Amino acid sequence: MCDLDHAHQHQPYGFLVDTPEIRGLIDETHRLRAAVHDDATRVEALRPAFRALLAADGWLPATCAQPDEASRMGGGIGQYALYRAEDGSLCLFSLVVPVGAATPVHDHLAWGLVGIYRGRQDETVYQRLDDGRDPARARLEIARRRTLAPGEFYTLLPPADDIHYVKTVSETPSISIHLLANDTACVWRHRFDPASGAVTPFRSGYANAPCPPDAAS
Repeated sequence: MCDLDHAHQHQPYGFLVDTPEIRGLIDETHRLRAAVHDDATRVEALRPAFRALLAADGWLPATCAQPDEASRMGGGIGQYALYRAEDGSLCLFSLVVPVGAATPVHDHLAWGLVGIYRGRQDETVYQRLDDGRDPARARLEIARRRTLAPGEFYTLLPPADDIHYVKTVSETPSISIHLLANDTACVWRHRFDPASGAVTPFRSGYANAPCPPDAAS
């Protein structure tokens, strides 16, 4: 259901792309959320199911694997909802980064898993050095850089390692799959300028589904 011309005519929650592979991961996520109350333990337990999704072929529609020239992230970066819980507690989406494009430096504000499905990405992770009292400023330093290939993935457990940017370094667009414990594209997150220290709120939005009108509140 990543038809951009008709996306907003469809139900914007639940399984926007309904395949056995996606249902398997979401069902396992719901099971572990009920059974495991520690975020780090839960994310670790989700790794096999997430790895299986990245290893499977044929479940991602071509319309959820293309650039988006209207992207709020810039650079033609496309963010496509695959599953959204109506209460905003969970989402699964694909992120398409064209060749040579890079995301802004940003945070996620939720635990989750991020992995490469196609192409290759360079990731730069930042550590925040200030105490966060000033919402408009942040002092960042690079914590690490790494290159990720298909099938490789990492965990998010804020506040550790939650600020990063990624750049496609393959000859084809990179596609990453994100499982996160919020409605990531519709929550107000932060865009960072490491050089100036400026922090600005931003909401990236999905290319194929609307955000609720009260998401900024």
